[in-house]
Amino acid sequence: MGALRIVLTILFIIVSVGLSAIVLMQEGKSAGLGVISGAADTYWGKNKGRSIEGKLEKYTKIMVVVFMVVAILLNMNLF
Repeated sequence: MGALRIVLTILFIIVSVGLSAIVLMQEGKSAGLGVISGAADTYWGKNKGRSIEGKLEKYTKIMVVVFMVVAILLNMNLF
């Protein structure tokens, strides 16, 4: 069981570093004064799921779920 704990700990560290990198790669959500005039409704704003920003958001959600599951497993002291 000690080997499984080591594997989970290594996975936890990799996910933590990856999650930090993905969050830092994302752009800020503030659109400035463009929100008032409607300039934020561009082609990339409407097709956000296909853009790099949309993929980064999706990967962030997946990494958060993996992070939480591994953190809970490590905290249960079953291994």
